[in-house]
Amino acid sequence: MSHILAIDQGTTSSRAILFDAQMKIVATAQEEFEQHYPASGWVEHDPSDLWSTTAGTCRAVIERAGLTAADITAIGITNQRETTVVWDKSTGQPIHNAIVWQDRRTSDTCAALREAGHEPMVTDRTGLLLDPYFSGTKLKWILDHVEGARARAEAGELLFGTVDSFLIWKLTGGAVHATDATNAARTLLYDIRKGRWSRTMCDLLEIPIQMLPEVRDCAADYGVTRADLFGREIPISGVAGDQQAATVGQACFAPGMMKSTYGTGCFALLNTGDAPVVSHNRLLTTIAYQLDGKPTYALEGSIFIAGAVVQWLRDGLKIIRDAKETQPLAEAADPQQDVILVPAFTGLGAPYWNADCRGAIYGLSRNSGPAEFARAALESVGFQTLDLLEAMRADWADATSGQTAEGVLRVDGGMSASDWAMQFLSDIIGAPVDRPEVLETTALGAAWLAGMQAGLYPDMDGFAKEWALERRFAPAMDDATRNAKTARWKSAVQATMSV
Repeated sequence: MSHILAIDQGTTSSRAILFDAQMKIVATAQEEFEQHYPASGWVEHDPSDLWSTTAGTCRAVIERAGLTAADITAIGITNQRETTVVWDKSTGQPIHNAIVWQDRRTSDTCAALREAGHEPMVTDRTGLLLDPYFSGTKLKWILDHVEGARARAEAGELLFGTVDSFLIWKLTGGAVHATDATNAARTLLYDIRKGRWSRTMCDLLEIPIQMLPEVRDCAADYGVTRADLFGREIPISGVAGDQQAATVGQACFAPGMMKSTYGTGCFALLNTGDAPVVSHNRLLTTIAYQLDGKPTYALEGSIFIAGAVVQWLRDGLKIIRDAKETQPLAEAADPQQDVILVPAFTGLGAPYWNADCRGAIYGLSRNSGPAEFARAALESVGFQTLDLLEAMRADWADATSGQTAEGVLRVDGGMSASDWAMQFLSDIIGAPVDRPEVLETTALGAAWLAGMQAGLYPDMDGFAKEWALERRFAPAMDDATRNAKTARWKSAVQATMSV
């Protein structure tokens, strides 16, 4: 038993990755699943797809590695956060499709709560803002719109969970209904200071508190898998939401360290240590990880559209067939054109939090074509990251009497493999960008949590020493060009939000 199985259940696919005793990747399996768009701004997943692709990739990766369940010490889980599932406590059957984190159907509910003056209290308890992004209003919507759901929930017949909780329930055959502190902190229902579910928030959103899972540390006992799934029972020993798992995988354990993950969206986190930092720039205060009952906090900025903008080029505009084509296209773009894409396809996240605006393109000319669109798409991710980092640096300086956050940004996720995108990112933020040898940092974080809990992997200090740099991108853009580009971006964002 010298391997860790990491489950990485994401927004567009489920993956299983096997790590050996040296935390090296042995094998990977991945399976995409269907996205459902029942109305404009609505995004759903069939929970059975989440489960079947997770179980299927786990079996596939074990077989691909030539191993058996007897070779696996423990399982670590990382997951798309905020996505909301409600299921029958007796049968395990969901009562509605999972409502995905990108879904905006509860915009009016959030606006009404803001207008009623609730947001300061919500932010004080949860560290979050009243936005459709989070699980609480999604759960309220299901209880309000599925016939009989509220009465059944109040009678104790229904359970709520983010995707990690749903997978734990399925893996353990219904023996464990639990989540970790990082996922709980994204629900709009968890008091991040007191470390427990907030009855005040549950009452505000009319959520029966008995629906909610038990909250545990990121490295903890989450039960064992059903023996019939993989051939024997396997302990589940680590859980963290995907961005927190990436923070762990990047070994951002010291206050002031920052990481940014580029998947479907982009999520930047700044470790703020053992005290939650209140943002004055509409960032989120959240839990980075919790070990031995002690939470470590973070400031987080969330961008809804990062890698998804490349998917739009491929599936929407059909100007590329593969994501790898964006880099040569961007390199070939006319340098005299300055096309700006604001990818507000599902609204804008931090620091704007505008759920109603939609995407826009500025600066088009008769000669604008696929190359210019590709460059604008990649640049939009850099510009959005700049917005986040400026807000983070300001909040950190306020909280630490003028201290500056660490200048280096650690990056991971699919888009971080693009040299062009990472060089532009370094240029536009005016700081070094470090890309690690292991880009699968989200899965690595989940694996380390499980392996450390199981006694296979080193402690935090030992793990941090294992982090290895693959390449550093240093800023090469002159200040005048950077300032001009940044000014055009900020002007484009304001124009987009004013429409």
